[in-house]
Amino acid sequence: MARPVGSNSVEKTLAVLDALGDHERIADIVVATGLHKSTVHRILQDFARLGFVRVTERGTYEGGPRILRLAGRVLARTDAAERAAPELHALQERCGGTVHFAVLDGDEAVYVAKVEGNKPYRMASRIGMAVPLHCTAIGKAALAELPEDEVRALLRRAPPHARTPATIADPDRLVEHLRTVRARGWAVDEEENEAGVRCVGAAVADHTRRVIGAVSVSQLVADVAGRAPDELGPEVAATARAISRLLGAPG
Repeated sequence: MARPVGSNSVEKTLAVLDALGDHERIADIVVATGLHKSTVHRILQDFARLGFVRVTERGTYEGGPRILRLAGRVLARTDAAERAAPELHALQERCGGTVHFAVLDGDEAVYVAKVEGNKPYRMASRIGMAVPLHCTAIGKAALAELPEDEVRALLRRAPPHARTPATIADPDRLVEHLRTVRARGWAVDEEENEAGVRCVGAAVADHTRRVIGAVSVSQLVADVAGRAPDELGPEVAATARAISRLLGAPG
């Protein structure tokens, strides 16, 4: 029985995509969606052109490489966040600030987990939010573990810009700064992304030793009860190593 489908193009497109999970033949997708055959065929052709659908030798349809990559990225994020959860909560209990875990996604990082601090204030961040790499503790911690040629290529694709007066927006200065981060093992965002907010972050790697993101602790600069970066840094780095081991990284 066909499920009700709205009249706008987005709803029709999503209905066809959803039906692809259970059906391969265009006739079956037509029945499942209740859409006209010509509409289903047009949507499938667009999907195929964009790599989200593959047309088999039998003339049927199945998920293409782009949809498989997308699904893999979503599942990897979910799995990483679930495995990291105990360490993230333990870090929050020890430090009191807001703890984030983000994974790299192209030239940005995306929050996949957040443990709110036990403070009278709240951070504006949310799961699913993308953040820049050049001016966040999470981003700088991850960048510092990449080869410098990769970092410079990323900075050419996404030139750093000043979000606050404290942002390091010059690529050469940023690369030099990342050398310090790499040697120390953790990064500090001292009001570089958001005025009044200080973050300390450390990189997380997976079973291939590839850096996939970072964990951080955020607090207000004006928080007199907040922990100093030199105190937080080693603790955040230890949590990042523990999460890396949970993800299969060699000790």
